[in-house]
Amino acid sequence: MAAPSKMIRELLENGVHFGHQTNKWNPKMGKYIFGEKSGIYIIDLEKTEEALQKAADFLQKIASEGKTVLFVGTKKQAKQVVRDEAQRCEMFYVDERWLGGCLTNFTTVRKSVERLDQIQEKKESEEYSSLSKKEKAHIDKEEQKLLKNLRGIREMNVLPDALVIVDAEAENIAVREGKKIGIPVVALIDTNCDPDIIDYPIPGNDDAIRSIQYVVMKLTDAVEKGHKEFMTGKKVEVKKAKTEEAEEATPEIETKERAERTEETEEEIVEEIEEEIIEELVEEAPEEKPKPKKKRKEPAEEDLEGDIKLD
Repeated sequence: MAAPSKMIRELLENGVHFGHQTNKWNPKMGKYIFGEKSGIYIIDLEKTEEALQKAADFLQKIASEGKTVLFVGTKKQAKQVVRDEAQRCEMFYVDERWLGGCLTNFTTVRKSVERLDQIQEKKESEEYSSLSKKEKAHIDKEEQKLLKNLRGIREMNVLPDALVIVDAEAENIAVREGKKIGIPVVALIDTNCDPDIIDYPIPGNDDAIRSIQYVVMKLTDAVEKGHKEFMTGKKVEVKKAKTEEAEEATPEIETKERAERTEETEEEIVEEIEEEIIEELVEEAPEEKPKPKKKRKEPAEEDLEGDIKLD
């Protein structure tokens, strides 16, 4: 007989193998039951391990694609676990009461979120300070009620891409809404649940805190790992885009510089040619000798005498 794996030992230590009493079971869960002891069904942990790994792979895949997950667990044992684990992987959660139509009537839920935003803005304004004590108490009460039911989905602007549910029997409305609009459902199901309506059923104890914590923690680890892969890929894409932009800009800069250098070189060549031509012209031009000045001819005395008229 093969030794149990590490996960099976951990499942056993956390009591995931304990099912419901034999008189409270769903016959469809028979394929996941190993046997019964003291009137309690024992769940086959090998099948639980296989189902948990399959669900974790699915959640990691969708998280790596940048998709969102909604964790649901409103029973007393699951509230704190669901809230803490959802916050750890930066996903949404419902830990108080599932609002009917949370998925199928999502527009109305968003209106409730808008109302909550309006109330909080009003409380920060000067108008709130001028209200009476009774009016303030009414506003505070409405704010607390909305916060209680909407705090985990306040930032959920679009429908989630998957549901993680603790106890599909207790959260049957959430399961039905998810199935109706085609959202895959991952759920921890006990021996009293119907596995046929769950896309990724994980047979296990959904009543013990340790069991719930272990299963939800494993699923959260998968979501967190996928989310990190997505963020890493996003950073790589941004870096690659910046590199491509730089590479595209570089040839333009080089071409511009080359053109400027060429233009400067051409101007220098033209100036050198002009200087050479001027020098050649100067060398070839004949030297102009100064013309000798003509000496003025002095008139002879005879000529002067002849020109004088004597009376």
